[in-house]
Amino acid sequence: LLFLNQLQKDLEEVKELLAKATRKRVCDVLMSEKHKLELEIKNQPPPKPKDVAEEEKSSLGGYTVKINNYAWDQSDKFIKIYISLSGVQKLPAENVQVNFTERSFHLLVKNLNGKNYTMTFNNLLKPISVEGSSRKVKVDTVLVMCKKKHEEKWECLTQVEKESKEKEKAAYDTSDPSEGLMNLLKKMYAEGDDEMKRTINKAWVESREKQTKGDIPMDI
Repeated sequence: LLFLNQLQKDLEEVKELLAKATRKRVCDVLMSEKHKLELEIKNQPPPKPKDVAEEEKSSLGGYTVKINNYAWDQSDKFIKIYISLSGVQKLPAENVQVNFTERSFHLLVKNLNGKNYTMTFNNLLKPISVEGSSRKVKVDTVLVMCKKKHEEKWECLTQVEKESKEKEKAAYDTSDPSEGLMNLLKKMYAEGDDEMKRTINKAWVESREKQTKGDIPMDI
């Protein structure tokens, strides 16, 4: 609910700025942000009545663990997310709950070995059918079945993943191969550990030494 309030406040401020903006480029940027916020607000799960929320909170007990590890697959009709949870098949059916919206789902597994487990996916890449989606409990695994609204292949699970891939691709898609390689090396260096940084530094020094000696052309 707090997150939803923040989104609504952001939207109001964007609308105010849009009303004052006069430059087309600025208006276009603000309009794009306005659409994004409206879509994100629309995809937020509906707030629960206070008594239901309190009852759920009191029934949880223990402490809650956020699930980060999963595997996924797809068929023509479904996106399938596999979550490994040891012993989950022993729980009562009502302890494994999944709430779906058209562009999100939230999994809650209650009181598994004294802990509660949650996983939330917002901004799914494409819309799903809430009525056609479900969950299945197997041995040590929860399978979340998201029914696709349209039978088409998904390249990833969320809009954020898609945008991240597109930005990464744009960084390395260049007509100059050496520039693309340099961008890749910079990324590896920035994200690498100390050993990776030492290896890249060593390769760079050796390359410069060979250029100086004339062993390889200077433009490589």
